[in-house]
Amino acid sequence: MVWFYLVPQLSKRHKCSVDFQGREAGDMTGAGAEDDIPLGERKTVTDFCYLLDKSKQLFNGLRDLPQYGHKQWQSYFGRTFDVYTKLWKFQQQHRQVLDNRYGLKRWQIGEVASKIGQLYYHYYLRTSETSYLNEAFSFYSAIRQRSYYYQVNKEDRPELVVKKLRYYARYIVVCLLLNKMDLVKVLVKELSEEIEDYTQRFNTEDQLEWNLVLQEVAAFVEADPVVVLNDENTVVFTSNRLQEGGVPQLEQGMVVGQLTLADALIIGNCNNQVKFSELTIDMFRILQALEREPVNLATTTSKPGTLEPSEKPAKRENPHKYLLYKPTFSQLYTFLSASFKELPANSVLLVYLSATGVFPTGRLDYEGPYDFGGVLTNTNRDVVNGETVQKRNQAQKEMHCLHPGDLFPFTRKPLFVIVDSSNSTAYKNFTNLFGQPLVCLLSPTVYPKSMQDQSQRGSLFTLFLYCPLLAFLSVCGLSSLRQGLWEKAEEFLHKVYRDIGQMITRSQAIDQAFLQFYGDEFLRLLLIRFVFCSATLRLHKLFRESRSFPESYPQLPKQDTVESSLLQKHVLELAAMLDVRSLFWDGTLDVNY
Repeated sequence: MVWFYLVPQLSKRHKCSVDFQGREAGDMTGAGAEDDIPLGERKTVTDFCYLLDKSKQLFNGLRDLPQYGHKQWQSYFGRTFDVYTKLWKFQQQHRQVLDNRYGLKRWQIGEVASKIGQLYYHYYLRTSETSYLNEAFSFYSAIRQRSYYYQVNKEDRPELVVKKLRYYARYIVVCLLLNKMDLVKVLVKELSEEIEDYTQRFNTEDQLEWNLVLQEVAAFVEADPVVVLNDENTVVFTSNRLQEGGVPQLEQGMVVGQLTLADALIIGNCNNQVKFSELTIDMFRILQALEREPVNLATTTSKPGTLEPSEKPAKRENPHKYLLYKPTFSQLYTFLSASFKELPANSVLLVYLSATGVFPTGRLDYEGPYDFGGVLTNTNRDVVNGETVQKRNQAQKEMHCLHPGDLFPFTRKPLFVIVDSSNSTAYKNFTNLFGQPLVCLLSPTVYPKSMQDQSQRGSLFTLFLYCPLLAFLSVCGLSSLRQGLWEKAEEFLHKVYRDIGQMITRSQAIDQAFLQFYGDEFLRLLLIRFVFCSATLRLHKLFRESRSFPESYPQLPKQDTVESSLLQKHVLELAAMLDVRSLFWDGTLDVNY
């Protein structure tokens, strides 16, 4: 299923669109008194009803738009946004008339604000422009601050309360994506109280579903394995999106490619992993690794203290993303084909796979791209202990699986693949058939027992790609760190990243594909973090098997990168800074098992 609306999947009887319960234009007065209403006021109500109906029609039509493709939706979305802008301003300008003649209620105003917030949020999903998250937040925040839904609890209408609960769920999603974790905790507490009141007042069938929403978001907030504490012992939340100066700059004379990351498919199909609605913790982390830090449009395009839809921000080069939660093979291939078709010249398609491994049942004399298994796509088949139950002839290939060979057609254009799976190594058996740049970064397939116990809170490999320091602390068993030491370690890591970048670009043995991708800031940072991850795990005493190390296709020259004496020295210096030096081997030891 595609992660699109990202709200609790409740029973159909509660899935109602905006439905203002005020009087219709023809019923705006008492019996026989219609002629007493001034013509201007009657026209105001008529115009409002027209805008309201038009907005509902257009908003509901958004669900019918194709979820893939960059251009088909833009004109329709623009019309919808224009109508909601007019509706919002119209109700502001004519509030008194609408109160008196239409019976406009505050929760109805809240519904309009909520729909505008959803429009901004959908625009973020469609464009990957993180600044639209701030706009969605502004409208959702105003609903709460102005208590638009306050009177809902006094009405004997459960469908209105569900609107309020769904508003909270959407607001929480936006706050999660903006890393406003303190506010998330407050909203979860309020939502819990609202759910308790709702279930006590009405005999509903969806109490368990709403309680599951609470459990999911609570687990999501607690998923990070390490907390950063300031001097007052208060948790400090940091953003891990790309910030100015956050990636080593290209040095003069570096010969790298001019490719740009344009599209990314982020696929999550791990069993038992923390998630909220249709977003797993791994998907959540990697999508932020592919985004720039949001700017606040309100400070540049709106008057202070106002709540008005803003103009589009200046274009920034965020890659477009599709977020696919447990897609079927057909869905995955459809989105992959659409991205491939629309990929601009000199651009890269990234495919991130966080999924349960599917393993081959037998060995054949000829081992081709469909003989190593791959990762699971969505199916109704049983899953036992995280791995699929095989119910087929051993000579047949698994059909609910994305095999390495399934990606071969898309290697006609530059392709960057990240596989985080118990069978990630199936994807090292690639063949570059068309000579285009191709790199696969592959997770370890086996973790030490202590790390396996943490898998529900997200993969260690993806954690390294998202926030290397957080992953380093986690692998060292640290659960908290003082803010001052965190900042010191982050500053040290920036120097380490610069050195890793030089190792990659100065190596005489490195495959040119890595250099082709190195020109893009997002891919550059992913490559650097991958090398740091691999070097760290190779030196860590708990990681004793070669299967516990990340791999890549093509292979990196180990002596120049992941086993570089300079990088080993850096890892041990960081460990000493954090007082965990005893957990690592000496850099002089042979760690190539």
